[in-house]
Amino acid sequence: MGAYPAVGLKAARAARDQAKEAIAAGLDPSDEKKRSRQRATDDARNTFAALAGELADKLEREGRAATTIDKTRWLLGIANAALGDRPIADITAREVHTAIKPVEAAGKYETARRLWATMSRVFRFAVATDRADNDPTAALQGALIRPTPTPRAAITDLSGLRALYRGIDAYGGQVATRAALKLLALLAPRPGELRQARWSEFDLKERVWTIPSERMKMRRPHRIPLPTEALEILEELKPITGWAEYVFPSIRSPRRPLSENTLNVALRTMGYDKSQMTSHGFRAGFSTIANESGLWNPDAIERSLAHLDANAVRRAYARGEHWEDRVRLVEWWASQLVPDKAGST
Repeated sequence: MGAYPAVGLKAARAARDQAKEAIAAGLDPSDEKKRSRQRATDDARNTFAALAGELADKLEREGRAATTIDKTRWLLGIANAALGDRPIADITAREVHTAIKPVEAAGKYETARRLWATMSRVFRFAVATDRADNDPTAALQGALIRPTPTPRAAITDLSGLRALYRGIDAYGGQVATRAALKLLALLAPRPGELRQARWSEFDLKERVWTIPSERMKMRRPHRIPLPTEALEILEELKPITGWAEYVFPSIRSPRRPLSENTLNVALRTMGYDKSQMTSHGFRAGFSTIANESGLWNPDAIERSLAHLDANAVRRAYARGEHWEDRVRLVEWWASQLVPDKAGST
């Protein structure tokens, strides 16, 4: 029952009576005590922070994109600040809501929903590994403020994009930043894919940039044909950054790529505010103008943007790269974007 006087006579009698009741029910009080100690040990080991760390490590082993891992760990850090030390099996829906409320109160509705979804993944992982019985985040379905979708700002008319390209050409900042903005306009990749590009991914002789699957959002390797204008930009840049791993290394450390904000800051410097244009907006401009021209197979345009077909059945059969169409498409796009160089109007 415990040592006297730490355990008093009254408490000892109560414990004795409980032990008698357990024996009468066919239970072994000694075994129950061991199980209780084991549960306490398990609770101390299986905290939310411990399970969150295991989940993040699992995503890394699965080869998820580095940006995905970084965002997941950032969101888990917010959750850990509120619930990290709590046994995951004991956490309630109210506690989850309390952890999310400060983010929502700051008006960051999209971040709040992503935090909720990321926490749900931790609880579902705990259930799947037999360390929790349920996912308390399910009770919050519909309780969070739903953010109003706001598409990224983009210039989608050809004259506006041509003017922007001329502005980039005259940009007086870092050479690598200017080259990155030009390639965003010409090739329409995702900004993260371009920022983290390695020289080893480019075959200038074959005029192709091959992005490995681990850096792609859809986890599939992606090839981008290089028009003449893109080749010239890369050839001019190679003497400047060709010694580094990254095509666009950070000015602070060559072991890191250009920062996420650098390209948008450059656009702001050129006079384009966030309601007019973003680095991601080049993709929307390319897609809009190419589709509206009526000259190109929509599938070729979608493959150029590394999009997968929304229809799962069609996606299973439509696996072609439309390579020849895409080669012609990027050459056409470059001639539209840089008409003076192409000799057109």
